[in-house]
Amino acid sequence: MIIVDTALKQREAEGKPRRVALVGAGFAARGVAQQLLTPLPGMRLAAIVNRTASKAIGLFHESSSSPVVEATSGSQFDTAVRQGKPVVTDDITVARNCDDIDVIVDTTGQVEYGAHIATAAIAAGKPLVMANAELDATLGPLLKRKADAAGVTISNTDGDEPAVAMNLFRFVSTIGLRPVMAGNIKGFLDVHRNPESQREFAERVGQKPPMIVSFADGTKLSLESAILANATGLGVHRRGMTGFEVEHVMDLPGQLSAEELLRHPRVDYVLGAKPGNGAFVVVHSDRPIKQQYMQYFKMGDGPLYLFYTPFHLPPFQLPATIGRVALLGDAAVAPQGAPVADVIAMAKRPLAAGQTLDGIGGFDCYGTIDDAVTSLGGRLLPMGIAGGCTLNRDVAIDQPLTYDDVELPEGRLCDGLRTEQDNWLRSEHPSCATA
Repeated sequence: MIIVDTALKQREAEGKPRRVALVGAGFAARGVAQQLLTPLPGMRLAAIVNRTASKAIGLFHESSSSPVVEATSGSQFDTAVRQGKPVVTDDITVARNCDDIDVIVDTTGQVEYGAHIATAAIAAGKPLVMANAELDATLGPLLKRKADAAGVTISNTDGDEPAVAMNLFRFVSTIGLRPVMAGNIKGFLDVHRNPESQREFAERVGQKPPMIVSFADGTKLSLESAILANATGLGVHRRGMTGFEVEHVMDLPGQLSAEELLRHPRVDYVLGAKPGNGAFVVVHSDRPIKQQYMQYFKMGDGPLYLFYTPFHLPPFQLPATIGRVALLGDAAVAPQGAPVADVIAMAKRPLAAGQTLDGIGGFDCYGTIDDAVTSLGGRLLPMGIAGGCTLNRDVAIDQPLTYDDVELPEGRLCDGLRTEQDNWLRSEHPSCATA
């Protein structure tokens, strides 16, 4: 089933590697840059786009002593890419407009800036790899719709849990098994963690506290689960999912009802289970002969069986996604239609009128997954939209925020796109209240 490596080797042999513009210069970008500068067959890191040029230059210099061009114009950028010289810029439109850039990779983890990156890539007809769960869970369905209309392939990245699960989902489907549940293997969850409680750990692993908080408080789990739901059509059983505590992920089928999952296939997760990392898919088969073979191959008695991958390695696996989108038009994971799931903002502490929310990974809110139609009907505030909003009334701890609770900042692209996405979903579910 692996063909992208062959396609990339062919590009390398032909002397026509895909040239990549990487957006961002943080923790995720550093790992991706290291991979692309190895170099890998069939692709080259041609440019880095970052608002602080020195950080982008530093990523190149970690792997090469070659001079880096700091482009101040489109023509200077284009010339550097054409000549094979590493180049940095602070302007995404410069990379978008360069005919010699083949793929754009977003590692920013920002919704507003990510929306500008995505719309720029789509407008230019360039494939986009999103290592940006925050954006994908908030606006992914609409961006995919726009990309399809433009004939552009966009994808979340191999190596993050949604694509790890999606690769399993596609695999089990091709061998005649029916997926009924999929999700993350989660090690720890405390929705009230904040940048202060996670600061020491963040410093130890070289990441910013908000990113570590988003892992610990479950926001990233919900974002990734929503991405998976939107890509597979698996539903959300209840707000926040269930979260099964088992000793090993292979024990999960024994906790599940086949009848219930056949009626309501869903995303969910296991908590604290070995192997402590990766993603899983639960499948169903009630055919007696297939069950005999599955039992013989030590997959259990059925009718539910579990497949899992015990690791996820985003920076190492992302280049495969570049090859998939650029050479095969194949997304690792992408929405298949209108939203199935949403991630809503919940108060992490008592919130007061007049307060400006600090967003994902902060002190104020955590994100939790919910059904998209439920979210729309309740005018629930998406976690990806919450940052920068000002409260116009108090909200109690662990209560969901709504659009009626806040004033949105003026002039944000993400708000206009979210309204467009909500109107699309509303058109398919007219019973939802009008915003």
